[in-house]
Amino acid sequence: MFRLEARAEPSRLWSYASPLLALLVTVLLGVAMFAALGKNPLAALQMFFWEPIRSGYALGELVVKATPLLLIALGLALCFRSNVWNIGAEGQYILGAMAASGVALLANPDSSRWIVLPILLAGVLGGMLWAGVTALLRDRFNASEILVSLMLVYVATLLLGYMVYGPWKDPAGYNFPQTKTFELVTRIPRLFEGSRLSMGVLLALVGAGALWVFLFRTRAGFAQQVGGVAPAAARYAGYSSRRALWLALLVSGGAAGLAGALEVAGPIGQLTPYVPAGYGFAAIIVAFVGRLHPVGMVFSSVLMSMFYIGGELAQSRLGLPKALTGVFQGLLLFSLLACDTLMLYRLRWRK
Repeated sequence: MFRLEARAEPSRLWSYASPLLALLVTVLLGVAMFAALGKNPLAALQMFFWEPIRSGYALGELVVKATPLLLIALGLALCFRSNVWNIGAEGQYILGAMAASGVALLANPDSSRWIVLPILLAGVLGGMLWAGVTALLRDRFNASEILVSLMLVYVATLLLGYMVYGPWKDPAGYNFPQTKTFELVTRIPRLFEGSRLSMGVLLALVGAGALWVFLFRTRAGFAQQVGGVAPAAARYAGYSSRRALWLALLVSGGAAGLAGALEVAGPIGQLTPYVPAGYGFAAIIVAFVGRLHPVGMVFSSVLMSMFYIGGELAQSRLGLPKALTGVFQGLLLFSLLACDTLMLYRLRWRK
């Protein structure tokens, strides 16, 4: 029989190379899957790894999808480094989109262009409010933040459905469950003419830089990580584990809410039931593939964006099922877990 034996010291090289090996394993499993479905594996892989970068417009769309993934992953990385397991970023993303839409619907064509700032601020506050519910229940009643945050995703989805099917439904929308299209003054400024790429990508990159400085160059960032991982040691050193909990969840919720606001006030331009695109769950994979490091998450968010675009292209051009995107995400996650396990443990034969 085989058993796992802990290594004396994990390889530092493989700690960085493990995500690359996991990606290679994912590609090989994808090739086998496409062959089993009777599709040309090279043509299918081209949809995932070549089509999203073959032109300037395609690169713009790649970054458009990577922006919310990166923003949400940055907040989740702060949570996970603090040993706070926020699994409900999708719900915080939805609440941020709803709060931003509420402000955007108040605008008129004569409104100032500065209304974009209240829209983004509303998105941040909406996400923080939803994450604050989880923080409160964990702090006061020691409820599991995993279960609470996850269950709140379904509550947020029901609230979204109620608003777009009810009070916010566009009366001139031919009975479709959606709000009216937002005024042009509420749209996030775009970086290039003819592209959907907006200023949101700059906010995401600034957020990555700010998180790097906070985590690795400030005493507060060190205290944040110690307060989550070792509460007893944090108390001895004068750090507050409660502060670590609240800060992690509020920052994570605010980042997810900002991502939702950028989506509805950017590429989408209105609130619909299809705003929840699974970004909150996919960002968990982005965070771990990026090793919970801001620079690594920039690259992993682009990779996950390629999976989204490739899945859509494979569905429309090759007739493959829509669930293919989720399959690739799952393959990448489990491949990474397997590689990390073998990095920390070795297989030993035992008679």
